[in-house]
Amino acid sequence: MLSLKSVESKISNLVSDFKIKKYLLAVSGGADSMVLAHIFRDLQLSFEIAHINYKLRGNDSDLDQKTVVDFCRNFNIKFHLYEVSDKDQKPENSVQLWARDLRYTFFKKIQNEEDIDFLVTAHHLNDQLETFIINLSKASGLKGLSGIPSNENQILRPLLDFSKQEIYDFAGENNIEFREDLSNQKNDYLRNRIRNEIAPKLLETNDHFLQNFSRSLDYLNQSKNFVEEKIAEIENKIKIPNSSHLILSKDLLEKESDFVKFEILKKYGFTKPEEIAKIFSSESGCSFFSDKFQINIHRSELIITENTENQNVIEEEIVICEKYDFSENHSSINLEDMIEDFQNSGEKLNWNFDAEKLTFPLKLRKQKDGDEFFPVGFSGKKKVSKFLRDEKLSNLARQKIWLLCDAENSVLGVIPLRQDRRFATNENAENILTINNK
Repeated sequence: MLSLKSVESKISNLVSDFKIKKYLLAVSGGADSMVLAHIFRDLQLSFEIAHINYKLRGNDSDLDQKTVVDFCRNFNIKFHLYEVSDKDQKPENSVQLWARDLRYTFFKKIQNEEDIDFLVTAHHLNDQLETFIINLSKASGLKGLSGIPSNENQILRPLLDFSKQEIYDFAGENNIEFREDLSNQKNDYLRNRIRNEIAPKLLETNDHFLQNFSRSLDYLNQSKNFVEEKIAEIENKIKIPNSSHLILSKDLLEKESDFVKFEILKKYGFTKPEEIAKIFSSESGCSFFSDKFQINIHRSELIITENTENQNVIEEEIVICEKYDFSENHSSINLEDMIEDFQNSGEKLNWNFDAEKLTFPLKLRKQKDGDEFFPVGFSGKKKVSKFLRDEKLSNLARQKIWLLCDAENSVLGVIPLRQDRRFATNENAENILTINNK
């Protein structure tokens, strides 16, 4: 049953010395968050309140804000407001993801500025059920089915064991003012369809459905924790001692089940079954890259290091051609003396460009996030990062790669591997610029 004492017990289980901590409550004005705010006030905890006005429901959004403001004013609680404006560029699609990113960025900013220990949200047991169904439909695995964590990344959710009805009952018994978000009754989003159509039918099947579901979540969490402990034990057994890198025995890991391989490698960003299969079928010298890590295969070892492919060691730009002299039909630029890596590399470069398609000055620079080009020999465009991965270059080799770009930062080629076909010469080109290293 939801009460001051039961919530206090939950908080004390989540945080040691909870009475001396400082909290930021995310309060929308709805029943859940207003009940949470009243409970924190009655428990005399140190907290501030943050509210987002998304401006999505006109006057209703403003009335939600007023409800929260009035509460803070009445009880002398510090209030933080973020009002969405045109600069926030609300997307036409994925509004919920956009809103989530916006509010958590705002919350984190307040926590840093106000030196706040924990963010607190009012997620409850019905939210758990909705999230379980969503994750079930996504095949998200044991972690996804284990529910919303009650304490993760300094975010507390002390109401997770209490139902929406218990929250309504508590609000009624304590005369707590709140606002109903009528947009939740629309089935525009997957969560709303589950909330309004699927969850009610499940609750009708059993008077104790939510309580049983809560116990099932507890069992799933215990199972998840057990599995994580066993996976950690296996990983420790296949580790090869090394002072500078994480090295795993490829041979020993290959003997484990696909589940164990996935659970170990997903921590390093490798989650696609086909990619994991390639890791074990590839020869020594091959490399695989995730967003943050890379795996280098060396004989029977998997050497795992942080991925530095997007860390530009050299930020400088080298201007190689200020302008083109159109009085001459053909000019050339030798890069050998400009790029030290060309010396003794054995790489040959001879690219011909239609000078009239280029925007000067031309420059050399290192790869940046988002770079893309239209490589000769391919039908479409390609991310430079993906192109380099497909070339299976070592991390050291990637650091030696330069991009040839024009004044508009269009990639004219990945030196010395591939030219961009958009700027290449054809039979109609009258003015030709050759880039070479000989």
